[in-house]
Amino acid sequence: MTTEETFHQAMIEVYRRAKQEADYNATKFIEMVANLGGLETAKRLLHTTTPSDGFLALWKRNRLDLTVENVVIRPEFSQLFTADEIGLAIERLHAYGLDVPHRGSAARHGPRWGADRGSLPNLRRRPSLSRVISRRAVHMRRRGSPKAVAEIVERIVGPDLPIAVETYDGGRIGPADAPATLVVRSPDALRRILTAPGELGLGRAYVAGDLDVEGDIYVALASLRERLPRVRLGPSHLVEVARLLGLDGLRPLPPPPEEARLRGRRHSKGRDAQAIAHHYDVSNRFYELVLGPSMTYSCAVWPRSNATLEEAQAAKYELICRKLDLGEGMRLLDVGCGWGGMAMHAARHHGASVVGVTLSRRQVEWAQKSVADAGLADRVEIRLQDYRDVLDGPFDAISSIGMFEHVGLRNLGLYFRRLYRLLRAGGTLLNHGISRPARPGARTRAGVPVTPPRFARRSFIDRYVFPDGELHEVGAVVSTMQAAGFEARHLESLREHYPLTLRAWVANLEANWEEAVAEVRAGRARVWRLYMAASALNFEAGRTQVHQVLAVRADRGRGGLSLRPTF
Repeated sequence: MTTEETFHQAMIEVYRRAKQEADYNATKFIEMVANLGGLETAKRLLHTTTPSDGFLALWKRNRLDLTVENVVIRPEFSQLFTADEIGLAIERLHAYGLDVPHRGSAARHGPRWGADRGSLPNLRRRPSLSRVISRRAVHMRRRGSPKAVAEIVERIVGPDLPIAVETYDGGRIGPADAPATLVVRSPDALRRILTAPGELGLGRAYVAGDLDVEGDIYVALASLRERLPRVRLGPSHLVEVARLLGLDGLRPLPPPPEEARLRGRRHSKGRDAQAIAHHYDVSNRFYELVLGPSMTYSCAVWPRSNATLEEAQAAKYELICRKLDLGEGMRLLDVGCGWGGMAMHAARHHGASVVGVTLSRRQVEWAQKSVADAGLADRVEIRLQDYRDVLDGPFDAISSIGMFEHVGLRNLGLYFRRLYRLLRAGGTLLNHGISRPARPGARTRAGVPVTPPRFARRSFIDRYVFPDGELHEVGAVVSTMQAAGFEARHLESLREHYPLTLRAWVANLEANWEEAVAEVRAGRARVWRLYMAASALNFEAGRTQVHQVLAVRADRGRGGLSLRPTF
């Protein structure tokens, strides 16, 4: 639903409530034009002689008329309001900087209100903003004190929360022994939530420090996730916040600086480099604090539940090497090599000659130094290079671990065709990537299940974590791989392993919180804590998956692998 459609629905709701409830007046109604639709939408509506489609129902019922001359409320509608209230509403529009033409309006529309209603006030002199706010404050006081912050939060997310909520005005709701507490530290938290309802508003408030989570973050996120899809903010919520915070409380705040804003064509080389830099060129020291000594940023393979993170990451690398059937002197291309963990493992333990490519300058700096320190510079080369620019094939094997999410649906076929050309006949490819399950009921005309790969445009993960990231359904991945010439030979799901990995990363971050904040600032550290904890829950619930797909470039029917897996 577009912003304009949402706005139109909200305006119809305002009209419906205005006919039913005595606490809606002209000031509220016209303020909604500016606040719900935004200033530009309000200007369009107030400066047109033709009503927009969303207002057609009201227009036909002669309830609403927005004309180039003025804002006019028809007689049936105006019975709810006094002339002073309408004048105050139009003054508010002037305070917003909206020029409402008014020449002759009092003379033309005065009779419409009737002798007992008075005439519209003189609008030639624009009132000061302070005067308007003062009059508005008086109007609010006549209608009673605003609700407490905790009451508003409860109205938004619903009653009987299993977690506690504490607010900056001293309010508290929820169980006394709650395992987690959502702390509303600032009025700006409400502003962010109301102006970007759902996970984006909550995420912005958390990243900015206006909202916090104390205690078990997993319990808190699970509780909120169950309720967010049901949150529907109506005019009454906006009115309550306006009464509590003033009209500025309904104006969007600038997003935190950690929010990504990429430029250029989606999945072009330049834009992909921006996306990678946003996520990976943060601070190598920060990643050391989160990832631990292995410096590996992908799902580990846990040989047992009590294994260490380093043991699990080493087990993942060894599994991939065995699947690829690496041996002494074989050439391996590691696409999206990160900090060089896979490249060094393959060279150290299997004697491979490895080329690793990444678009992150910070990763290249760290990996090249680590390779030199490990004495592997003669067998491992780390490059700042796009996989599309690699020209020195063929390779005996290719690994792609945790990079696939950045490829995009548009480039999916190109990606596999490019890797196919870089691989020798009989060579092997291991693609390790996060995926989504097929959406129930969504199918092509041919009956093939489909899953939209893109993150929602207003999702937290797209704005703060993996801008332009896309997750594909594993069946579509295998089909695209085979269409490029590969033969898929083995598929393995590691879904249960990723929550263990993510929870280990969150534990590392929380244990090193002060140093992490000093390294990248609180906002960036908050992004990582929130997204990793939420991702762990998604993997645990099966909403997100991760697969390893092993494929070969068959040589006239010969795959080059043993009859049965040896890994």
